[in-house]
Amino acid sequence: MSGPSHAKETPIHDHRLLAATLEGGCKPVSEWRIGTEHEKFGFYLPDRAGDPALALRPPPYEGEHGIGALLEGIAALGWNRIEEHGRLIALSRDGASVTLEPAGQLELSGAPLETIHQTCCETTRHLNEVREVADPLGIGFLGMGFQPKWARGDMPWMPKGRYRIMREYMPRVGKLGLDMMTRTCTVQVNLDFSSEADMVKKFRTSLALQPVATALFADSPFTEGKPNGFLSYRSHIWTDTDKDRTGMLDFVFEDGFGFERYVDYLLDVPMYFVHRDGEYLDAAGQSFRDFLAGRLPARPGELPTLRDWSDHMTTAFPEVRLKTFLEMRGADGGPWKRLCALPAFWVGLLYDADALDAAWALVRDFTRAERHALRDGVPRHGLRLPFRGASVRELALAALEISRAGLARRARLNGKGEDEGHFLDPLFEIAHSNQTPAERKLDLFRGVWGGSVDPIFTQFAY
Repeated sequence: MSGPSHAKETPIHDHRLLAATLEGGCKPVSEWRIGTEHEKFGFYLPDRAGDPALALRPPPYEGEHGIGALLEGIAALGWNRIEEHGRLIALSRDGASVTLEPAGQLELSGAPLETIHQTCCETTRHLNEVREVADPLGIGFLGMGFQPKWARGDMPWMPKGRYRIMREYMPRVGKLGLDMMTRTCTVQVNLDFSSEADMVKKFRTSLALQPVATALFADSPFTEGKPNGFLSYRSHIWTDTDKDRTGMLDFVFEDGFGFERYVDYLLDVPMYFVHRDGEYLDAAGQSFRDFLAGRLPARPGELPTLRDWSDHMTTAFPEVRLKTFLEMRGADGGPWKRLCALPAFWVGLLYDADALDAAWALVRDFTRAERHALRDGVPRHGLRLPFRGASVRELALAALEISRAGLARRARLNGKGEDEGHFLDPLFEIAHSNQTPAERKLDLFRGVWGGSVDPIFTQFAY
């Protein structure tokens, strides 16, 4: 989840400025970049916890071996500090940031980079830095979509103002919002567009194919140490978090969709907060439309600024999110290689014109009912979900082939003369085997793990 916006404090006197903000993201192809984000669960290493009762538990913020101490150690490696009320809550360096999710999940929001090779190097550097600092603290990190062992009540809360407001609001609008905040992790990629028409085509294509990414990355089959009946429980959680700000956004496929229509959608998303003078002021459930008219109960008589609008855009959580770029939001967190595979998948599909045409041709005749059947069925059934006389596996293989061809035509080579296509290898292996990462863990759980999820924390840690 995002921190405070760095947008300008320019007051919004004209509704048209909101769409213009989105349109300002249009860039020539030469300036398209790749921004990869991933989250991970911290846990106390069993042989380093000191107190055996702490083994595998998520670290709190406080203490000599807490998340705050971890951030302090990473900051010393050349990062800039971001504090809230004197507490270190985030770091920034060279266009990237390290931030905290509500229960201390550590997130890298990568810098905008030109190639998958670069973004994978960035991820590797980050994970190496985290390991360098975390190991002496007795902390390990795990990439999965959902916390496999601990209950909601076992999860700590980080000292961030926006999370306090969301924590109080979430139970009013859904049953699983607090689980989303405290027990999920994702990997996503942020990609550019050249024009409104290009944005629309990419939005529609990626939204229709988002369930394919969910299936390929499905890695959240356990809740509190037991199978939960899902392959991507993280994805299912979004269906009962807050229907006002989640979902498949059917209007994206309607004639006339563009920046202004997305603004109308955002204006109907209830607010969470207003950020003023370093404080998050509770505006949960209030209307940004009222804010534009100077009638916001939290700030009566005051007009919003572009910074307020930028903050508000981060509080919508659809499967694909539009800001001044497009965010692909459908994948569970996972191990090192899959953190590089997700941007490769979407860059191959969306950053090559022929690949985008082919990907759109693959999905353009999907009906609304089919798109929703994919979205609703994949969290439980993954690649095996029936679809058009075959299964999602066949759809995934077709998308992967299009992506690989797109990456080959991009021809962004590393020092060994390899293009970016090899980053897709873990996804091809998953699709060819017809077994998601979640199903593999379930086999281990029912077999050599003897009905315990504890081995996950050693066998699948970073």
